[in-house]
Amino acid sequence: MKFVQYCKESYEELVHKTTWPTRLELMNSAILVLTASLCIALVIFAMDFIFQSGMEGIYGLLR
Repeated sequence: MKFVQYCKESYEELVHKTTWPTRLELMNSAILVLTASLCIALVIFAMDFIFQSGMEGIYGLLR
């Protein structure tokens, strides 16, 4: 019985009390996430490239 009451209350909250974002807000959020992801990917790529170049330089000296 408690489970049924919980499901009814959850439905009422989702339908009547939740504020859903508008299409424009969703698009802005998606663009922000995409931009941040690309920036982080570029930073990681640069760090990896610098580390790889440094290690190749060190290994080149050891040959």
